[in-house]
Amino acid sequence: MKNTKSTTNMGLPHSASGMRIGLFGGSFNPPHQGHRMVSRQALKRLGLDAVWWLVSPGNPLKDHTELAPLAERVTAAREMIDHPRVKVTGFEERHGFKYTHDTLHFLKTSLPDRKFVWIMGADNLSGFHHWERWRDIAAMMPMAVYVRPNDARKAPFSKAAITLARHRIDESDGHKLADMEAPSWVYMHGIMSNLSSTQLRNKPS
Repeated sequence: MKNTKSTTNMGLPHSASGMRIGLFGGSFNPPHQGHRMVSRQALKRLGLDAVWWLVSPGNPLKDHTELAPLAERVTAAREMIDHPRVKVTGFEERHGFKYTHDTLHFLKTSLPDRKFVWIMGADNLSGFHHWERWRDIAAMMPMAVYVRPNDARKAPFSKAAITLARHRIDESDGHKLADMEAPSWVYMHGIMSNLSSTQLRNKPS
């Protein structure tokens, strides 16, 4: 049973040619209602066929002291999901991927007939210019950035946002994003959650 579970954690969700798939990466340490809300909004407003939660082995820019084991985070994420088109995978660990660029390049080359969109919160856009090969990520696939309470004002004026400003599309055209050539991105306003994984980890038991 242990080996079967490990294989399931490491595999990619089923997909078919032409599918419009949102890639929502993160530590999910732990997953929470905010992650679920963003997924639902992305499915609806971007016209996606699926959203994949890519549970990372660990963000290279963050301290891993409080990082739960990957299998636990994958299991918790699957228990959190309540939508049939949202799937979870921890496949990055099997390939030894540390950086988002490596993950996205692998998916683009392995599944070239899928239409991928990278999804991230506005907090990540604020520091996006610190990511490994962030310009290459932006040039690799369309991106959707979802507003976060503490980053609603500063994220659109971050270094990455300013650099990529001419490639930003209007929210009303979000349903076209998956069919667009990169670089292209949309900043999505809407329902916000004040929850964060850090707050949940630090919440008294």
